[in-house]
Amino acid sequence: MGPDKHFRAGKGAHNMRLKDRVAIVTGAGQGIGRVFARRLASEGAKVVIADINYDNALKVEQSLQQEGFDAFAIKVDVSNEQSTKEMAEKTMERYGRIDILINNAAIFSTIKMKPFYQISVEEWDALQAVNLRGVFLATKAVIPYMMETRSGRIINMSSATILEGRPNYAHYVTSKAGVVGFTRAVAREVGDYNITVNAISPGPTYTEVPRETVTEEQKIKILNNQCIKKLESPEDLAGAVVFLSSDDAAFITGQLLNVDGGLNMH
Repeated sequence: MGPDKHFRAGKGAHNMRLKDRVAIVTGAGQGIGRVFARRLASEGAKVVIADINYDNALKVEQSLQQEGFDAFAIKVDVSNEQSTKEMAEKTMERYGRIDILINNAAIFSTIKMKPFYQISVEEWDALQAVNLRGVFLATKAVIPYMMETRSGRIINMSSATILEGRPNYAHYVTSKAGVVGFTRAVAREVGDYNITVNAISPGPTYTEVPRETVTEEQKIKILNNQCIKKLESPEDLAGAVVFLSSDDAAFITGQLLNVDGGLNMH
């Protein structure tokens, strides 16, 4: 039985490494975040599906609940401080603790590729507001509760684009580089509370969400440059998320884990 079959097997298929932990996944209404939510649930976590699209969040909540998992949908705009505070408060009201935060929400699939000098200030600011300020605000919202229990796992989604300086979406690459800087700075500040803060840099990851940021020609070129010749899927990232969320990673913090099939080696 291969790993994918184990993943599809549902509750009980994993080692329950996150049993009774409470995990918030932002941007979990679709794509990578949806897969993360399901995998965390299959490892025993109670999962908060936090997304700006509440209808999508509810669909994921219902799907997980039908499989016997404990899931809770919350509408959140990560770029808004009050909204992220409410996300944390509602999670506490429901579960009484916050153990894991996966900062996954980001603007990406709707980006139109263009030279940096054609990016408007408004477009630049809108993207930074979600991709970078959103990580800051969501982390700021949950950290008091983690500090109170003197434990926690924060995992921020960066991007392998920061390792290669990919052209024509400088605002995205810059935002994801900022995530790494934020990760390292905060890890230094919260280590005394046994809270770890790490980042993951995925390669080009293909989901059900349409996107225009990679052409077919680029896709083939990227694939040929990988050590492992397969298109990356969210499932390829889920194991790293579970590991960094678990007790196995209790002594790992401030790190960037590159998960891209060997596309970049830095």
